[in-house]
Amino acid sequence: MVAFCPVPYERQASPVLATATAVTPHLKTPRAVQAPADVTVTDPALVKRAVKAAALGNAMEWFDFGVYSYIAVTLGKVFFPSGNPTAQLLSTFGAFAAAFLVRPLGGLVFGPLGDRVGRRKVLALTMIMMAAGTFAIGLIPSYATIGVGAPLLLLAARLVQGFSTGGEYAGASTFIAEYAPDRRRGFFGSWLEFGTLAGYIGGAGLVTLMTALLSSDDLLSWGWRIPFLIAGPMGIIGLYLRTRLEETPAFAAEVEKAEAARPKVPLREMVAGQWKALLLCMGLVLVFNVTDYMLLSYMPSYLTSELKYDETHGLLVVLGVMALMMIVQPFAGALTDRVGRRPVIAAGCAGFLFLSIPALLLIRDGSLVAVALGMGALGLLLVCFTAAMPAALPALFPTRVRYGSLSIGFNVSVSLFGGTTPLVVTALIGATGNMMMPAYYMMAAAVVGGFAVWRMAESAGRPLPGSAPSVEAR
Repeated sequence: MVAFCPVPYERQASPVLATATAVTPHLKTPRAVQAPADVTVTDPALVKRAVKAAALGNAMEWFDFGVYSYIAVTLGKVFFPSGNPTAQLLSTFGAFAAAFLVRPLGGLVFGPLGDRVGRRKVLALTMIMMAAGTFAIGLIPSYATIGVGAPLLLLAARLVQGFSTGGEYAGASTFIAEYAPDRRRGFFGSWLEFGTLAGYIGGAGLVTLMTALLSSDDLLSWGWRIPFLIAGPMGIIGLYLRTRLEETPAFAAEVEKAEAARPKVPLREMVAGQWKALLLCMGLVLVFNVTDYMLLSYMPSYLTSELKYDETHGLLVVLGVMALMMIVQPFAGALTDRVGRRPVIAAGCAGFLFLSIPALLLIRDGSLVAVALGMGALGLLLVCFTAAMPAALPALFPTRVRYGSLSIGFNVSVSLFGGTTPLVVTALIGATGNMMMPAYYMMAAAVVGGFAVWRMAESAGRPLPGSAPSVEAR
């Protein structure tokens, strides 16, 4: 019989951490990684609390992105007056993309900080900044009131949001991955993207409701502000949940190794020392985020501005697709624990490579059934990424540099390829007149993602690199 005893943690005792005298036989250590002989025993109740706190922060982030995307046409009229609707849409998505340009800077600041002072403190800070940036957008006067100052203030608020989100996703996925037991990391990680979808549905649903209930003049004059002002109370709730959590067992063990404070990890070690893992991370994030932003951020505007689809019906179709994804998400996450992350991600890449054109042709058909089928197919393919990536990405890096290296790789890739997707595809359609550009863009991303998944190692059921095997208390 194995006896368990608490592991001392000088600064903050963690009730989820314990050691065993032997490693559980079925847990395999990744090749070339020497895991400690101890076993981390996780408290299921605390794991669930950690998942809820991380997912809520992600939901708030994507509530804002969802609102911004679905109300983009209105924001273009408020902040970028022009006689050309395409120019307005390009300007709005330009401000949207600008936030992604500063995300790597946020990752460079918050990632190393999270590896030094802890995941929980940094995630609380990013929550405050996200809520403040989103709330500020709802207070900005229109272009008609203050002229060019309006788009400049919008850009400033978006830069604050982008800087804070530079530490959000990597931190939240790291937080859940380090709390979750090895055999269920995919299932628990999938709830992070469940929060993303919930935030999108909340933002898109609110925009749809306002579009249906308010006149165009009311929506343009004051109605558009409501979704952004909601961020204030949401941020307070998320901050409360995050500050009540303990530090992750993996980080607590790293701190215990040091005699005094957590040693500073050089940036060179996070980048040059992890360059192979960083390249794999960027390739996986590329296909994940190009397809994500294409479907959830760009498609509503594509249906409205490019295909002249009814705005309300287009939003309802996308809401239905996201609801379908939410239903499937936890089951797909559990599937990655059974069959592995690599097969699930590979299936998504193959699907986008061969089905993007048929799906977009269905969407372009214009009928409600065809649009729903095309969007639904893309949504189910996207679940292959949303279910697997939150567990697969943190497993690319050792505990000592996990938050920092993942933040850098994730945000560089998102900034270059993910967040710019709506802007690039809109510009490509405007330049070529080819309405199939969204499909071609997703296919190119699938090729890059397929190469990355071919090169990555399987991590399902195995300890995180540099961390003890983690099992769930019975």
